[in-house]
Amino acid sequence: MATRGGPSRRVPENDSTIAYVQADGLAVMKIVKHCHEEAASNMDIAQGALLGLVVDNRLEITNCFPFPKHTDDTMDEEEYQLAMMRRLRRVNVDHFHVGWYQSADVGNFLSLPLLESQYHYQTSIEESVVVIYDSQKSSRGFLTLKAYRLTQQAIEMYKEGEFTPETLLKLKVGFENLFVEVPFVIKNSALTNIMMSELAEMVPEEQGSKFLDLGTASVLEGQLRCLMDRVDELNQEAIKFNRYQQLVSRQQQDKHRWLQKRSQENAARAAKDELPLPEEDVNKLFRPHPVPPRLNPMIIAGQINTYSQHISQFCSQSLAKLYITQALQNAKESKTTI
Repeated sequence: MATRGGPSRRVPENDSTIAYVQADGLAVMKIVKHCHEEAASNMDIAQGALLGLVVDNRLEITNCFPFPKHTDDTMDEEEYQLAMMRRLRRVNVDHFHVGWYQSADVGNFLSLPLLESQYHYQTSIEESVVVIYDSQKSSRGFLTLKAYRLTQQAIEMYKEGEFTPETLLKLKVGFENLFVEVPFVIKNSALTNIMMSELAEMVPEEQGSKFLDLGTASVLEGQLRCLMDRVDELNQEAIKFNRYQQLVSRQQQDKHRWLQKRSQENAARAAKDELPLPEEDVNKLFRPHPVPPRLNPMIIAGQINTYSQHISQFCSQSLAKLYITQALQNAKESKTTI
């Protein structure tokens, strides 16, 4: 997992934030090629470094390169990145590290390793972003590239290193405000646009049959299965937290009974003109139970929210296709009866 942010290159705190990300078409093609190669070969997550520069409030991505695979133990990842940037600098290519990219599947990019990696990047390179490429959705004709940055609340949460319910409540951190999405724009040169226009004229016009394809049951089934798995995981986390609350409640009752018993004993000794029992630290007798971290359940809740949004969007499109095909079928049947 990408856990290094390269050379530290912090910008002043009063600088304007990144308003949008602008990526060159060549860099986007490199990301797409790498992600699809990894998905087709061994279904691993593809990761790589993003290179470019910051112009005013715009982050420009002009180049990228993949990270080495974890199977190669002889190669140091940080040394590899530095060597690649030195070689790119020699050939007069933008070599400033501005973030990293990662492939995803149906939006399930939200995870603990991604949060940790982006925290290391954003604390060492202030303007860095993580670009998520949805390989499965893109393979079906919908190019999906999104750029994200950690919010200030999420950075403060990682700085404190405590993921207890009290800390998350104090910082007002939830799965909906862990990341902030930055607008992503693809820019091509004038020559590329001319070539794309010529290619568009050479491609024959579509007949429209593919737009009403109803063979989408397998996709919906896969998304629902993933959603069910995440709901089961969240249920297990809820059971753990409920068990912790029961243990705390039982311990509080035991502590209260012990204090009552000690006060009664001291009152009886005082009636006999005897010295009270020595005071003891209650926390030593009743050690507090460790609080289960709430970061993992929050991430699972974020994944459930993402899957639900995808399923809702998918079902809306499918229902629209069904109504359109039903109208076309009715029109066809009416013509045959005439």
